[in-house]
Amino acid sequence: MSRSLDLPSAEGVDALAQELAKLQDNGKRRIAFLGSRHVPVVDIHLIELIARSLAEEGHNILTSGSQGVNSAVIRAVLDIDPSLLTVLLPQSLDRQIPEIKDQLERVMHLVEKSENDELPLPLASSLCNQEIITRCDQLICFAFHDSETLLNSCRCAEEMGKVVSLLFFD
Repeated sequence: MSRSLDLPSAEGVDALAQELAKLQDNGKRRIAFLGSRHVPVVDIHLIELIARSLAEEGHNILTSGSQGVNSAVIRAVLDIDPSLLTVLLPQSLDRQIPEIKDQLERVMHLVEKSENDELPLPLASSLCNQEIITRCDQLICFAFHDSETLLNSCRCAEEMGKVVSLLFFD
């Protein structure tokens, strides 16, 4: 008795092989964290733990500057090695809330986008996310199922061939 196996297309196998090779690569990567400003308190510790562990392994960490996920990542990486952290702001530092400004003062690699100050924050954030994605090898995103800007960023990263880990709060 013979069986027919539906094998994935060669293109699908190539993409899977590339993703597995990236995950098994022991070299240092540029890992981006994106996520919601509104984070359940119980998840802050998990986000910090992941960011801290990756920084301890020597990976370069990219994120944006805001409350919630970004703030947790910044706090964790600054505790390990500030030189491993790059923060891209969607707008100028002047547009950030005071608590975030205080935290960002310790960031060595801070990129401001003052040219976006006149844009609505969701649009500026989307543009910022796109730039972060182009700079990274891997994206870790924490979102809610209705976080359209973040979900669009994840789709874009996947289309660019980035390794994407999307974790949902809800």
